[in-house]
Amino acid sequence: MATLLRKIGLIRLHNRDTEDPKHHHNNHRAGGGGPQSAALRGKGGAKSGGNKPPQPPHPAGGAGDASPGPGKGKGKRAAELAPRDKAPPPAAGAAGAPGAGGPRERAAGARAGPGPAAAAAAAAAGGSLVPAARQQHCAQVRSRRLMKELRDIARLSDRFISVELVDESLFDWNVKLHQVDKDSVLWQDMKETNTEFILLNLTFPDNFPFSPPFMRVLSPRLENGYVLDGGAICMELLTPRGWSSAYTVEAVMRQFAASLVKGQGRICRKAGKSKKSFSRKEAEATFKSLVKTHEKYGWVTPPVSDG
Repeated sequence: MATLLRKIGLIRLHNRDTEDPKHHHNNHRAGGGGPQSAALRGKGGAKSGGNKPPQPPHPAGGAGDASPGPGKGKGKRAAELAPRDKAPPPAAGAAGAPGAGGPRERAAGARAGPGPAAAAAAAAAGGSLVPAARQQHCAQVRSRRLMKELRDIARLSDRFISVELVDESLFDWNVKLHQVDKDSVLWQDMKETNTEFILLNLTFPDNFPFSPPFMRVLSPRLENGYVLDGGAICMELLTPRGWSSAYTVEAVMRQFAASLVKGQGRICRKAGKSKKSFSRKEAEATFKSLVKTHEKYGWVTPPVSDG
């Protein structure tokens, strides 16, 4: 039996050694699938690949297939375009994103309130409402006070002053001073020049009666009597420092009439100068200057005997 096996092995070896050399050479060049070449290929693959598991074969026409077969180009193009058409999903937990998280997350977001941007916008809107409401309140106070002043002046029995609204504005008055002290030289000037009244203009600021009106002489052109350039009037009670919200227009006009007489006010009769009208711009500049001067050096308080 052993002799038979030995003979069979010799025969096989003989067949392998005696086969066509060209055929044997071609098999080696083409990577033939003999047992030794298979073994060598297995060892080489093990060395180069390590322990990597074998990759599963790609399906025909898939995006990962390198060789373009029938239908593979269309499949690859569709795979590339599909992510572009889809909108990116909202970030998890983003404020205001619909469907962000589960019911618990959405409930927690609702309890947390609006984001910083929404809170800032709400604060800005709320902050702008406060000055608007305050401004509206001041306008109502000013209107009610001036309406009351007009009614009180209309009830005066001595017709000391009268009021006309400028362009029907409640906050811009032309006031006519009809009377001054009849023993004064100013009264004599008014009679001699046929001047029926001294015309003044009063404009009331937004925060009246807590701030004084701006008052100036319009006509006739006066000299002395604490009337300065542009028709500005030098009176402490017309300044923020000397003003009180308790002062009425009637009381201010009576004080002005007294200061005209006290300051020896006269109607200007100089040729050329008497026809030159007062200017509001000049009056405002003069008033600001005199206020600065008196704030620096103080106001002169007349004796009690002078009234």
